[in-house]
Amino acid sequence: MKTLREVIKEAEEKKVAVGHFNISNLEGLHGIYQAAKKLSLPVIIGVSQGEEAFVGREEVVALVRALRERDNYPIFLNADHHPSFDSVKACIDAGFDMAIIDCAKMSFEDNIKITKQCVDYARSVTKETGRDILIEAELGFIGSGSDIKETIPEGAGILTKPEDAKAYVEQTGIDVFAPSVGSIHGLIKSGKPHIDTELVRKIKEAVGIPLVLHGGSGLRDEDFTNAIASGISIVHINSELRLAYQQAIGSFIKENPEEIVPAKILSGAVTAIEQIVEARLKLFNGIR
Repeated sequence: MKTLREVIKEAEEKKVAVGHFNISNLEGLHGIYQAAKKLSLPVIIGVSQGEEAFVGREEVVALVRALRERDNYPIFLNADHHPSFDSVKACIDAGFDMAIIDCAKMSFEDNIKITKQCVDYARSVTKETGRDILIEAELGFIGSGSDIKETIPEGAGILTKPEDAKAYVEQTGIDVFAPSVGSIHGLIKSGKPHIDTELVRKIKEAVGIPLVLHGGSGLRDEDFTNAIASGISIVHINSELRLAYQQAIGSFIKENPEEIVPAKILSGAVTAIEQIVEARLKLFNGIR
């Protein structure tokens, strides 16, 4: 079975993107995995620090590993947006395949310092254990929170400069890079973020490593396809799945107020997540 590094490299060469989907529970994992298996596509499961605390760090490692080993399937686990060296180290030690150190709010110098510390630790663990652990980091404004926003937040215009990206990647040695190119975390009620695909292309040329698009929920299909064609190799989706989960459960309870069996209440949420993931994976991989 291919490693995550090999999967991303293959996506980069084919000009497609690996789907990265966050979970907060078993229903989310089932919905995402069923969609990926249906299409025979690799998939990355992400947990933010809050999601990790809810699901359990060791528990989510065990769940993803069980699916991978049982089915010999390329499903991987990422520590999404972890804000410190200690939090990244804990995930690496627990068995995560990848971690995102998010120091984007820090100064350029401090961001580099902590990110380099994470990279050095991941390399040392790889050397000792043979586990190929990837480190991702970001530069620029992508926003925060998987909420529904009224409008595009202030600061969304603070995009990553190619020259800054080049210096950052060279000084940290990260494996994959998440620039700010116009997307925003969460869902926007009024207006849609727009991806600057020319900026994606310039950053890709400057850094020479795989790029990641965060804040994919709610973007136009053409923004995804154009961004992938310009150099994006991983796309993050979370808010869309959370909204589908909420709506599916809410609708079921409204229509079946006397039902108390969790498996029946939650099954519709699994299906709703699966449908979104399937559609996104098809789009990211040019499948009609």
